[in-house]
Amino acid sequence: MEFFNNLRDALQERQISMKQFMSFVRKEFYHIFRDKTTMAILLILPILMLVLFGYSISTEVKNSKIAILDSSNDVATRAIIEKFRNSEYFSVKKMVNNPSEIQDLFKKDRLNMVLVFGDNFYENLAHTGNAQVQLIVDGSDPNSAKTIVTYATSIIGAYQLELSKIDKIPFQINPQIKLLYNPQMKGAYNFVPGVMGMILMLICAMMTSISIAREKELGTMEVLLVSPMKPIYIILSKTIPYFVLSLVNLATILLLSVFLLKVPIAGSLFWLIAFSLVYIFVNLSLGLLISSIVDSQLVALLISGMVLMLPVIMLSGMMFPVENMPVFFQWISQIIPAKWYIIGVKKIMIKGLGLSSIIPEMSVLLGMGIVLVIASLKNFKYRLE
Repeated sequence: MEFFNNLRDALQERQISMKQFMSFVRKEFYHIFRDKTTMAILLILPILMLVLFGYSISTEVKNSKIAILDSSNDVATRAIIEKFRNSEYFSVKKMVNNPSEIQDLFKKDRLNMVLVFGDNFYENLAHTGNAQVQLIVDGSDPNSAKTIVTYATSIIGAYQLELSKIDKIPFQINPQIKLLYNPQMKGAYNFVPGVMGMILMLICAMMTSISIAREKELGTMEVLLVSPMKPIYIILSKTIPYFVLSLVNLATILLLSVFLLKVPIAGSLFWLIAFSLVYIFVNLSLGLLISSIVDSQLVALLISGMVLMLPVIMLSGMMFPVENMPVFFQWISQIIPAKWYIIGVKKIMIKGLGLSSIIPEMSVLLGMGIVLVIASLKNFKYRLE
């Protein structure tokens, strides 16, 4: 009888302990559910990651912008051009009349390739069995350049095979490859601008948002705001150190790029630094906006990771060409500051272009910075509850 009593008491004690355990579990769930921002991030982040990785990671390069210089305008060149027009990998943007236009087209229209047919193309092919076509490719992104050349030579090779089957003659069309801006096909030429964009964003936006959120979480922000110093000066004092650190990082990256990675600064160093300062201003404003809408470091870190890191890596063109992505993601990429910064840095640093070439990117970044500053100052709580 005593055994059963002890067993009953043990079961009751275990039941009470289980109830206490379940009450703690419920309490923890309630605590998580009350934080709607964290809940939204935790539930949306996996979906966002899956969609981004699923659609943006692709080794294909589609809709590459090309121009064509056809001096022959014969049956062979027209047939090859038609194959390029029908290919999903190319988008023919312009027919060029003069070779002197080619360099300007790469500067202004952001072309990926120019297809150049020589004089008497079909006549040479019919009489000698050989003809040449030149592929002038933008080599600032080596991976895309290699892929574009492969696609182009495949299209030309397919036409050559068709022609040989019809005429029973072993025709030979020899593509000559000319790479602009990066003839050695160094990966660093594409890598450096992307890393610059990511590092400056991390230092400015992510660290600034976490720093101010930490003050709120610890309760010290309220003490700072009631001090004799104006609140705007307090906010600036929190952001200036990260601005200075960003300048140090910018200088370090440029020095390592030039002397270690052998990536020359082909354009103006002054305009490269000025353009980078505008980008730093945008990211500081973004960090300030994040800090104005969150009260904890964890939420600031999650928002920075979801809103900043993933889009920069996946949608800015740093790793994967934006042209490959669905139209929806191409539109999303337009609001990512790093995309415009990477394009501008490539124009100055790799292609050697001047201020006039980066006016669109500079204007977009300045506009973003102004909007972010206004939004962050309107949302910032100068009196903590």
